[in-house]
Amino acid sequence: MEHTSTKPEWMNDPSVQNISTDKLNFLSGLFQEGKGKSQKEMMAFVLPMMKKAKAENLTFTPAEISACIQAIKKHSTPEELTQIDKIMSQHKK
Repeated sequence: MEHTSTKPEWMNDPSVQNISTDKLNFLSGLFQEGKGKSQKEMMAFVLPMMKKAKAENLTFTPAEISACIQAIKKHSTPEELTQIDKIMSQHKK
């Protein structure tokens, strides 16, 4: 695949190869738009995004979510890892 330069590196990870492109693009947008937001801003951001996913019939199995998170973490900077932890802590509440 030569067109991978437009996709984030984590989307090329073998662990997410069986997840639909629509789902991967949704998660990529979620993490890109969430960068730099405070925990309060993340809560206001994540809830509407989850409703949007549901409206677009994008449902994720626990295995898909886990695979995506692990792939994203593998290709993240320390700052991005901190942001991912923020997003995940808000989602669990």
